[in-house]
Amino acid sequence: VAGLGNYGLWGTRHSVGMEVLDRLARQLAVAESWRVDKRCCADVALATAHGLELVLLKPRRFMNLNGLSVASAAEIYSLGPEDIYLVHDDLDKALGKVAIKLGGSARGHNGVQSCISALHSNEMTRLRIGIGRP
Repeated sequence: VAGLGNYGLWGTRHSVGMEVLDRLARQLAVAESWRVDKRCCADVALATAHGLELVLLKPRRFMNLNGLSVASAAEIYSLGPEDIYLVHDDLDKALGKVAIKLGGSARGHNGVQSCISALHSNEMTRLRIGIGRP
């Protein structure tokens, strides 16, 4: 599960994907286990939920390069694009609205486009978090 955003720019609408992962890590009782993984240039926490092993990932790159971290982690953990969930902001959704989408285009989202390019696939599931337009 990759939370897309601009690392270090906490509290901004475009980094909502990373904030969702922080909350998920707290709910799964792994919030204290985040560690820097230099192999994929990301903060990583491992968790288990409903019998599934999860890799929680917050890329330590700018949004338009998040895909490099996601693709490296996919290789390290032997994951295919169909195993990856991207959590990201969506300007076209009202603030707080949530939608899930399987595959398709990036719809102008640079972080998603970076993941599609780096993984050579658009098969990732996306959790789109509405941030509305300014």
